[in-house]
Amino acid sequence: MSSRAQNYEFQEWWNKHREFLDKPENTAFLTVEIHSPTVDKGHTRSARQLSWLWLLKFQQLATSLAWLTDGFIDLVRTANRRIAASKTDSPFDSSISSRLYRIIKYFLFLVILLLCFELITYLKGWHFSPPSVESAEAVVERAYAKWLEIRVNYLAPPLQSLTNLCIILFLIQSVDRIALILGCFWIKFWKLRPVAAAEYVGRENVEDYPMVLVQIPMCNEREVYQQSIAACCIQDWPKERMLIQVLDDSDELDAQLLIKAEVQKWQQRGVHILYRHRLIRTGYKAGNPKSAMSCDYVKDYEFVAIFDADFQPGPDFLKRTIPHFKGKDDLALVQARWAFVNKDENLLTRLQNINLSFHFEVEQQVNGVFINFFGFNGTAGVWRIKALEDCGGWLERTTVEDMDIAVRAHLCGWKFIYLNDVKCLCELPESYEAYKKQQHRWHSGPMQLFRLCFVDILRAKVSFGKKANMIFLFFLLRKLILPFYSFTLFCIILPLTMFLPEAQLPAWVVCYVPGIMSILNILPGPRSFPFIVPYLLFENTMSVTKFNAMISGLFRLGSSYEWVVTKKLGRSSEADLVAFAEKE
Repeated sequence: MSSRAQNYEFQEWWNKHREFLDKPENTAFLTVEIHSPTVDKGHTRSARQLSWLWLLKFQQLATSLAWLTDGFIDLVRTANRRIAASKTDSPFDSSISSRLYRIIKYFLFLVILLLCFELITYLKGWHFSPPSVESAEAVVERAYAKWLEIRVNYLAPPLQSLTNLCIILFLIQSVDRIALILGCFWIKFWKLRPVAAAEYVGRENVEDYPMVLVQIPMCNEREVYQQSIAACCIQDWPKERMLIQVLDDSDELDAQLLIKAEVQKWQQRGVHILYRHRLIRTGYKAGNPKSAMSCDYVKDYEFVAIFDADFQPGPDFLKRTIPHFKGKDDLALVQARWAFVNKDENLLTRLQNINLSFHFEVEQQVNGVFINFFGFNGTAGVWRIKALEDCGGWLERTTVEDMDIAVRAHLCGWKFIYLNDVKCLCELPESYEAYKKQQHRWHSGPMQLFRLCFVDILRAKVSFGKKANMIFLFFLLRKLILPFYSFTLFCIILPLTMFLPEAQLPAWVVCYVPGIMSILNILPGPRSFPFIVPYLLFENTMSVTKFNAMISGLFRLGSSYEWVVTKKLGRSSEADLVAFAEKE
């Protein structure tokens, strides 16, 4: 009851005051303005909060500086390690072969000095109103005026002449590249391919199969020896008509024992396989098959198939290559294509796959179809033994014995066939050091060979067209001019034109044509299109190594005779090969 009385009194009080508030003259004083006060955040923080805030910012700055410093130190250490490794790993390397890198260092230092000088002149405004030697007052202004005079009269003209020469060479090489691409399209459009005159399928008479010698040269390659030996031992070829030679040049005792045990294992399975080891490794890889071909039993064989230690031919390799010799007495070589098991392992292998895909899909195929000549790749090929003997056999005079014997065979009138559809599995080098040594050998060796066989090419009893193709296209354009203009144009001229604007380098030479050529290079492997930018940068970087190798081979420098076995990691399908061998 008390609560109801209280509520009733409150209702009366509220009604009386509401009547008062509803009158118009009393509503004015109800308008209330509320202003949100402006709070100065800077002054609301205490001194302790500000100190913690600045300490946090300093900590972030110190962390960033430490990260940059550690990255720079690691970069310097890596560079020093690689430079030291390149000096110690090569017993044939001399001070002459490292002069190029020393010159590049001095050139880089000079470019940095010129850049600082140009920045000072830009801040002074001399770029917009160049001073003359007579009107210059300050020492720096007089030096800049003198630099402009020297630049215009003495530096720009020879640089422009060199630029024009490189542009001409660049265009010639681009035309050659386009011609190769058009030839490849022509082959694809008309489905041109070598056709074998006979097949060795379903033949029961063993005597119908020719005698084939299989050679596997190797040296301290314990990671891959099992795979290559197994792949050759399971060839679909009569065992009575095939002999496998394992040519071991290993100087490590444990590697010799492992390879010998593998050979004995296959001997117990009935395979005709022999183990040969040289005590003195003369001639490197060329001396290995040369020594093996001197055996008395070799005269009983008609063909020899050669596979490096990391190569795995398919079981039908011989049945797809040997038939092409039937009815072609002037055929010396049947070359198969390489297929890479680790092409997607890292960025380096992807970039290598771009170059090698173009080499096999375009260069080798076009040259094989139209002129029946190309450079032997040193492995995954079958030679007619008579052709090897006719051209003088294996010689030890260069580090590219495979190209050497191919050139001499072609000068003797023999022809080659390239089979793009017959593939042989192999590995790509996965480390930069292994790849750089391989590229050095591949680019110094052709220049050694060109210097040695130039006179022989001129004296050879072949047509003028074959001589011109071998000298101007095979050697000069693709082996000498390509690394020369790549290094000179993009590593020397392009940086200098930034400081010598009087020497004009057209934009289409720097951007458009290289971009188009890179796209053409990637066409045989369309999956590599996302890597076109790294490919461009990588090729410009490798042009230093290729140019150095080309110069060392051309002028007989010490490093041109260096032979280092490319490091293999054994990433091939070993399990599949072993399973197939057990099944057989």
